[in-house]
Amino acid sequence: MPLPGFFEGTEMPNTGWWEALWPDPAAVLLKVGLQPKCDAIDLCAGDGWFTVHIAKIARYAYAIDIDAAMLAAARDRLAQNGMANCDFIAGDAYQVQRLCPKAVDFVFMANAFHGVADRTRLASAVHDALKPSGLFAVVNWHARPREETIVLGEPRGPRTEDRPQNRS
Repeated sequence: MPLPGFFEGTEMPNTGWWEALWPDPAAVLLKVGLQPKCDAIDLCAGDGWFTVHIAKIARYAYAIDIDAAMLAAARDRLAQNGMANCDFIAGDAYQVQRLCPKAVDFVFMANAFHGVADRTRLASAVHDALKPSGLFAVVNWHARPREETIVLGEPRGPRTEDRPQNRS
């Protein structure tokens, strides 16, 4: 059963799955606007697959997730990569401004936006956590039927009707 506040359909996949889906996370981050030496948040950070690469590029990173166990995995991942420029914060994504000690340049959210019940509320919360020229980058699922989104030989991702591009 998901934790209270957990976005529906955003649980962590099995081992090896992130690597198969995102073999070059640093390239993804740079493509969506992460700038070197900025301050950044990995919102709904999970086990830190993107967080470690954010920390390698940014001046400072904040990993925010509702699941403290996932944050512990993220902390271990960053430690294994020799990264110390990251705080790990357990809390609800809707409270991002309150959770992060200062405004940031960049907020990143991968593979979780489809589960956000109130997207306007989340966007407003992220807006309030950003510096005036800050950027909110959302990476999410293609507008394809789930059965066409094959990763490691299986259909993956949220149900077709839950993908943001397919909602009415």
